[in-house]
Amino acid sequence: MPEIELTAGTVAYEDTGGPGPVVVLLHGLVHDATVWRHVIAGLRTDHRVLAPTLPYGSHRIAMKPDVPLSPDSVVELIAEFLERLDLHDVTLVESDCGRAQSVAAKHPERLAGLVLISCEAFDNYPPGVPGKMIALACRAPGGVALMARVLGLKALRRLPVGIGALTRRPVPDAVVDGWLAPLRQNAEVRADFRRYNLAVRRTELLEAAEGLRTFDRPALVVWAVDDLMMPREHGRRLAELLPQGRLSEIEDSRTLIAEDQPEQLTSALRAFVAERVVPRS
Repeated sequence: MPEIELTAGTVAYEDTGGPGPVVVLLHGLVHDATVWRHVIAGLRTDHRVLAPTLPYGSHRIAMKPDVPLSPDSVVELIAEFLERLDLHDVTLVESDCGRAQSVAAKHPERLAGLVLISCEAFDNYPPGVPGKMIALACRAPGGVALMARVLGLKALRRLPVGIGALTRRPVPDAVVDGWLAPLRQNAEVRADFRRYNLAVRRTELLEAAEGLRTFDRPALVVWAVDDLMMPREHGRRLAELLPQGRLSEIEDSRTLIAEDQPEQLTSALRAFVAERVVPRS
């Protein structure tokens, strides 16, 4: 994977290249770009797809320890990523986390469209039981290392406090092992994860929601009907507050629709890019 040196540190990313419409995919906590592997395979023939691995605990290269790391700083990191790679008319897509909402509200200039997929929103932050568990682990001495060891136990992966809360179907062990390896093996990555989560501002996504009211570009909200972490009504609320928003609900899926229903999600993204996102002059 190529890497780019940003203000906060080095970020690895996948880039399919090509001249097609630009789609940037953002993942959630304790995942990396591989969560998008099926979607990337379905889009790469005629889209340029980029998927950075953000400093959410599954990154292999620790961030600079003297640069603040927080949800707010990751918003700036994403904006810097788009600028440094000189990306324009971007369809920004995010699952699970809510940073794309803040990017759209604060840095809309490079975006042609926005897709929010079963994600943190409004006051559901941190979301669900897993979100609360992460917050607790980050406050306790040695808590992040213990959490990583527990999540690494294959017999426990389907429990509702871990990956089991995010998907209806098991994620391949090799993929989950890749997500967890940096937290389990790298103390500096654990330190990144801890300081990121300790810097959460509970009002961030409420502020972002207000900002989305002025995002005057096409927007699609895709929500999992069976989501255990993200309230179903939040999908409707996000679609209603976006001036050009619309809602698409997907059945037989939990939060990570890219894992549970990748074909449906890929089709929805293709249609959105083709029909609704027109390059800006």
